[in-house]
Amino acid sequence: MLICRNFCFLTKVVKQNGAAVKYVPQIARELRNLPRQSLELDEAKEVDRELPNHRRQTTQVDNIHSRIRESANKYLKDELRQMEKEHDPNTSTTKATSSFGYNNNSHLPISTNIENEEESSLEVGEAKKDYVPTFNFAAYVNKSPTLQQFVKLGVNLHSIERRKGLAKFLLGLEFEKDVKPYLYFLQDQGVSPDLFGEFITKNPLIFKIDVDDLQTRVNYLESKNFTVEQRLRIFSRNPYWLMFSTRRIDRRLGHFQKEFRLSGDDIRFLTTKQPRLITYSMEHIRKSTFCIREEMGFDKDEIKCLLLNKPRLWMMKSDDVIERFAYAHQTMQLSHGMLLQFPEVLASREFRLSQRHGFLVTLGRAQYDPEKDLYISPRDLVSGNDYQFVRNVAKSDLQTYELFLKTL
Repeated sequence: MLICRNFCFLTKVVKQNGAAVKYVPQIARELRNLPRQSLELDEAKEVDRELPNHRRQTTQVDNIHSRIRESANKYLKDELRQMEKEHDPNTSTTKATSSFGYNNNSHLPISTNIENEEESSLEVGEAKKDYVPTFNFAAYVNKSPTLQQFVKLGVNLHSIERRKGLAKFLLGLEFEKDVKPYLYFLQDQGVSPDLFGEFITKNPLIFKIDVDDLQTRVNYLESKNFTVEQRLRIFSRNPYWLMFSTRRIDRRLGHFQKEFRLSGDDIRFLTTKQPRLITYSMEHIRKSTFCIREEMGFDKDEIKCLLLNKPRLWMMKSDDVIERFAYAHQTMQLSHGMLLQFPEVLASREFRLSQRHGFLVTLGRAQYDPEKDLYISPRDLVSGNDYQFVRNVAKSDLQTYELFLKTL
């Protein structure tokens, strides 16, 4: 009971006033200097009330009192020593330990705790050990040889860590065993070592595909008469190409050949010019084809010509392409033939078209018929920056063009 009272008293003092911690040793000395007779009388009265009908030996009571005082004093000394160390600003350690060399919070030797902490920190740094969730690779780069090699190759780890699950996957790789064979494979395909970092940044999942399967996909392109230069351009421009099986690639190439009536040379030209188109969403490609054919009014031959000249139109948002076509065809009076000859107009943003065309209308130079004087090529209209457009196409100055833009 005495221990509980003293402990509650100290707790109340600390809670009420944080500055009172400085005077804890003084409080403890006052507690220890209390008159022992009054303490003994209080304890004796309690014993008398509890056992009024029995005789009690004085020696036993004294022994009990002495043991209580000794245990209380020992407890207070340890607690006060710990509190002084925790609140002393000159103390370098943040956790107090008892005089027996044990940590108060763990009941284990201090040296054992330090060794365990060092072992756990090493385990966190190892890629093959338990993965600790994190927002970036910063906690692991110094201890992961694989991440260090990726940094030397120029891999953008920040871009990879934003994609769910890829950080944990890369931490589990061993560079010599899991990465080097793929670098040798890419080098055999003609990919320059300077491009390894960019390739891995775009497609780190390549390490999940067996190297033999990758070689099979390369052999498929060889069987379709793709040259070494064409294969190199395909892999460099679209690293995800190697993620598609030969069956999927063959099915997609067959779709383009049948849908747009392309020859073998046309297929190879289209694939090399825009490799991302072959691996793009087939649903989006079908929708774009429908919009170009039904809403814009291009026939099959014109669609084929448009596809080979500007395949990127099939990867753009269909609504944006339709709006650009409507402005170019209705406002600028460009025919289907002119748009087939200059498909860059459909790939340019609508506000850019309207600004530059409107400025030419103000100057009286909006003339896109090649058979008339003062002809302006639609390609020149959408090419270059504003300064080049004003000086070379509009034959004006940039200040006049900026004043015109303020009136829109």
